[in-house]
Amino acid sequence: MDFNFIYNNIHIYYKALLLTLQISFFGILFSIVIGLILAFILYYNVRFLKTISKVYIEISRNTPLLVQLVFLYYGLPKILNIKLEADITAIIGLTFLGASYMCESFRSALEAIEKIQVESALSLGLNKFQIIRYILFPLAFSLAIPSFGANIIFLIKETSVVTVIALVDLMYVTNNIIGNYYKTNEALFLLVSAYLIILLPISLFFSYLERRLRYV
Repeated sequence: MDFNFIYNNIHIYYKALLLTLQISFFGILFSIVIGLILAFILYYNVRFLKTISKVYIEISRNTPLLVQLVFLYYGLPKILNIKLEADITAIIGLTFLGASYMCESFRSALEAIEKIQVESALSLGLNKFQIIRYILFPLAFSLAIPSFGANIIFLIKETSVVTVIALVDLMYVTNNIIGNYYKTNEALFLLVSAYLIILLPISLFFSYLERRLRYV
């Protein structure tokens, strides 16, 4: 293991790590927002939108992110003459995939809430928006924490495929170093370390949050 080489190339991984974090942050943020909207559409059986939501979820969950990125970045310019920047493509692709997983997490949590909770809220005179805000959302959020955290970790790991659209992420840098310098062990050590720096604190945080909410 050439630790001198590792030290001299940490700055490259640092830049790639920041890009990975940026893509992950926006992709996960939009996934949560869209996932919440879809979950309530399915929970309340909104006509027409329910069918569209189900079709979208099936397409999203049953196609790899790699295929989605290739279609968005290389297919759209030829089909619709729409050219997206690589980072925007990555965020859209991550959102398209992540929103369906977030939706299923929240939907299953919503359906796990006992009907008596909603009935009690209605008897107190709360309207539908108040029930969502004060009853359904807090309870569903606490129930969805385990799968919610798993989805976030999954989406961050999925960013490793954005190298296919020439984004200089962690995997792109790793492949570049191995191809140019044949420093496989050093490159993989830096790659694993970078992902651990991102994922380990997130995993520990959600484990802690799950334990705390369990006793609330």
